[in-house]
Amino acid sequence: MNVYDSDRVRTALIRRGWLEASEDDAEIVVFTGCSVRGHAERKVWSELGRYEPGWRKNKRPYVALTGCIAQSLGDKVFARYPWVRLISGPRHIGLLPDALTRVMENGSRVNLLDEDPSEFCDLDEYSQARGNVYRAYVTIAHGCDNFCSYCIVPYVRGRFISRRPESILNEITSLVKSGAKEITLLGQNVNSYGSDFQKHAPDLADYDFATLLRAVARAEGVELVRFVTSLPQDFTEKIVDVMVSEPNVAPSLNLPIQSGSDRILKLMNRKYTRQDYIEKVRMIRSRIPDIGLASDLIVGFPGETEQDFEDSMSVLSELRFDLLHSAAYSERAGTPASAMPGALPQDTRMERLNRVNALQDSITLSINQSLVGRRYRLLVDSSNGRLLQGRTPTDKVTLLENSSEDAGIIGQFVDVEITEGKSWCLKGRVINVKEEART
Repeated sequence: MNVYDSDRVRTALIRRGWLEASEDDAEIVVFTGCSVRGHAERKVWSELGRYEPGWRKNKRPYVALTGCIAQSLGDKVFARYPWVRLISGPRHIGLLPDALTRVMENGSRVNLLDEDPSEFCDLDEYSQARGNVYRAYVTIAHGCDNFCSYCIVPYVRGRFISRRPESILNEITSLVKSGAKEITLLGQNVNSYGSDFQKHAPDLADYDFATLLRAVARAEGVELVRFVTSLPQDFTEKIVDVMVSEPNVAPSLNLPIQSGSDRILKLMNRKYTRQDYIEKVRMIRSRIPDIGLASDLIVGFPGETEQDFEDSMSVLSELRFDLLHSAAYSERAGTPASAMPGALPQDTRMERLNRVNALQDSITLSINQSLVGRRYRLLVDSSNGRLLQGRTPTDKVTLLENSSEDAGIIGQFVDVEITEGKSWCLKGRVINVKEEART
């Protein structure tokens, strides 16, 4: 989401005549930061502090802090760092171009923190200036109403609001015209898309995520569609129907479990049980046997016992995810979990995280090694000179040798045979390239 927002702001500024510069030459530097974990917040404080020498010497560069990290830190950033001239929450992104212009014109300080969690001022801009021209993100809904007890997102990104489908589809049309072949739909919970239409847009009362996903898949020029993130309680078989019937919807899914313990799931305010989750995975795999299934897991939640932790370890062994985004619990001020009794020592959290990662690494390695000899059609979307890179439809990073024969295939879909599986990626070789890809 931060990449998407940053790219849209970049695009808007470039359209106004601004020029991108190296950090050493920049007159203003814009940070878009995440506040989900404490480590990210500490990193932002450190990054902002780097500009003190330049400020003392030349009163440059100006610095702007945007996104949910700005909403979380608030105006205390102004008190600590005089070179920070603008702070903006994620729900005021539409005001950023004009506000940044005001900063540059007179050096004034601008506070655009979000005050009304239901208000949203969007930026009428698609991400033409993006890091990867062949892949593009599109946010379909803003905010979150789930209020998981550990999560700061509802407090810094506000209430859930779905974008109208015609706005989303118009943006996708523009992205395709600018070179995008793969579209990833974004939301704190994409499955909730449309749940608020009954209140905000009665004409769309029956329009849900499955309907939108099918419409995006059938949009002209869209060759591959992905989506993140899905909350288990809202993921339905209707979505699976679309994934099965629309060939350009990738057979990959991120379905966060967060814990394998029912007791901890209840404390987290997750609205499903361990068995609910397992049955949903069984349903998905029965319909899409080769699906690439990723998940999220938190260890060291307040009050987590060794048995609770072993419940998480056992669910990893049982379900065997292709990829796991794991984290040690991080207190976020203002969330219910931060005030819960039973906080675990940091070394206990990290020890459990290391055990989870060791188990998952072995599972991922085993799965990836079993794919040697398999063939996939994937989009070659980048290169570091020696290696080309793409992702399988199941969302596995795949590295390819960059031979002279493969010149010109970046931005093309190619057939690849997997030659090696590692715990963090696949390696493969190109076995078929369309003639137009070589020209």
